[in-house]
Amino acid sequence: MKDNFTQCLALVLKSEGGFVNNPKDPGGMTNLGVTKSVWENWVGNPVTEAEMRALGPQDVAPLYKANYWDKISGDSLPLGIDYATFDMAVNSGVSRAAKTLQQVLGVAQDGQVGKATINACEAANPREIATGVCEKRLAFLQSLPTYGTFGRGWSSRVASVEKAAFDMAS
Repeated sequence: MKDNFTQCLALVLKSEGGFVNNPKDPGGMTNLGVTKSVWENWVGNPVTEAEMRALGPQDVAPLYKANYWDKISGDSLPLGIDYATFDMAVNSGVSRAAKTLQQVLGVAQDGQVGKATINACEAANPREIATGVCEKRLAFLQSLPTYGTFGRGWSSRVASVEKAAFDMAS
């Protein structure tokens, strides 16, 4: 239908930033939002810190497309809803993002963005849905035990996602 992946990925990567290895982060060593364990699973072998540091956007784009964008049916979602759902999927998992979208839409929450979810999106106001996804996402993040450490950044990110999604839906 449409391809908003490139624009959405650029925003996700901007939010994710570069290499970090914060001992308080349960994800551990991460670059461009991709944890070492996720990258090792993607490439099929163990990787070094140097390899993690060397990752570029062109390296991680196929992983983001296959593991997140395609799994939330990003190309079938209205502009704005696609980005809000994609960004949440990256941070909180595909199933949680899909269920959050479905909860906001008032459809069955099966964790799969299929025909019923897409049809409900097409019949809804994309700005309202994107905002609803962001509100529920923030509530979820606030419930996490690591919110005290990372909450300020997470809250800022969700506010940024909500604004960008709202603008896309215009």
